[in-house]
Amino acid sequence: MIVLPAIDLKDGNCVRLLKGDYSTVHKVAESPLETALAFQEEGASWIHMVDLDGAKDGVRKNHEIILSVCEKTNLNVEVGGGIRDMEAVDFYLEHGAARVILGSAAVKNKQLVVDAVNKYGEKIAVGIDAKDGLACAEGWLDNSGVDYITLAKEMEKIGVSKIIFTDISKDGMLSGPNLVQLDELKASVSCDVIASGGVSNLKDIINLAELNIYGAIAGKAIYTGDLKLSDAIKIGKRVEKTE
Repeated sequence: MIVLPAIDLKDGNCVRLLKGDYSTVHKVAESPLETALAFQEEGASWIHMVDLDGAKDGVRKNHEIILSVCEKTNLNVEVGGGIRDMEAVDFYLEHGAARVILGSAAVKNKQLVVDAVNKYGEKIAVGIDAKDGLACAEGWLDNSGVDYITLAKEMEKIGVSKIIFTDISKDGMLSGPNLVQLDELKASVSCDVIASGGVSNLKDIINLAELNIYGAIAGKAIYTGDLKLSDAIKIGKRVEKTE
């Protein structure tokens, strides 16, 4: 299982939110680039970066910081937030990103997902962010009314190979991931599932690995010190070897 440390960007700062609520934003590190380099030193091979301003407003706002991480680290950068058209998809993948996440587009513009997957294949992931089992869009501000499993199956038919699933109620709360919904999702589609939201300690990493989840995104717990990234990465690799 791959462990992806997370950097969320707002107004150029490395921040975290609680349950996706923009009013709870708080800075967690001084320099996004230095933070990414520290993650690399701890053994990370991937990093999950989100432009929160872009997610809310639908346009790139923090792309220069994201591209600096692509350029100045050896990390595979997975990027999301405000990617609503092919121009944005092309922009990130042509400037060094390893994977682009389509979130709101999966709910509101399925043709974009089709076009992006046809062009870039496995470099396209779809982010399904759910609240009470229903997918949300526009930086989690808009409830689509679409069941997360139904949306995942639609994405699978399109050819999406990776789904990043977030239970919004768990995000930033250090209360553990939603193992039940993740297990249901994994049983419903053949896509690789990356878990996001709620990871609070090493036990959560172990639980996700035992579900045979492809990847786990960890954010707040790393910044608070509740989860040591290097230990989480070792656990993920150890489970891979025993499968």
